[in-house]
Amino acid sequence: MKKNKIIYKLILIIFLFSFNKLYAEIIILSSCDSKKDSFLKNEYILDLEKSLMTRNYVYAEKTFKKYRTTDLSIKKKNTLTRFIYKEDEKILTDKIGYPQFYTQLLFEVDNRNIMIKTVINEEEGITPISVCKKIERFEKES
Repeated sequence: MKKNKIIYKLILIIFLFSFNKLYAEIIILSSCDSKKDSFLKNEYILDLEKSLMTRNYVYAEKTFKKYRTTDLSIKKKNTLTRFIYKEDEKILTDKIGYPQFYTQLLFEVDNRNIMIKTVINEEEGITPISVCKKIERFEKES
């Protein structure tokens, strides 16, 4: 009799876990206006499940010509992917640079501002670089 109860409980637990759905959050910041450059399209997609940020952007003609004069590898339409991680209510990209000097993009949950975090010899500075007009949050089922 005890064996049957244990078996029934195990079957119930397995049954419940097999129907458990996983949710992953995706945040899309779109129509972002840069402080420095102009874009036809500038959006950031933060996939928290995959720990990836994808930036899709298309330079406006004036900005494209400005960068093209010094770098022939510049393309008008671009996609950039970086690893991200969450720290409290902040989302940071992976560090670019050396240990004494590095930069990261900084996003705050439910904040339309995108900032750049610069660290030089352990001195930290945070500067806004873009303001997005639209934030969308999606929960993805799997």
